[in-house]
Amino acid sequence: MDRWNDWRLQGGQIDICIGHNNVPIMKTFTAVVERDPATGLLVGYIPGFPGAHSQGESLDELNANIREVVAMLLEDGEPKLTGEFVGTQRIAVG
Repeated sequence: MDRWNDWRLQGGQIDICIGHNNVPIMKTFTAVVERDPATGLLVGYIPGFPGAHSQGESLDELNANIREVVAMLLEDGEPKLTGEFVGTQRIAVG
């Protein structure tokens, strides 16, 4: 099956849109990206989407890996999200 994927990185998150046969599904997931201090790898996960996480040495590798995981999870049907990414906030402590 031919897959269509799109992503963009903004402020430490990857927005992912996945579809089939070059027709996008109107569903977007936001993956939060962090760097693991022990391994140096980039780790991405989709808040509230159980199992939707992966890692990679670069943003491109992480993106490919997490898109593959999300596509596989979506084959089992629409996920029941247990949370939703809202945003980030800087906290100043003085």
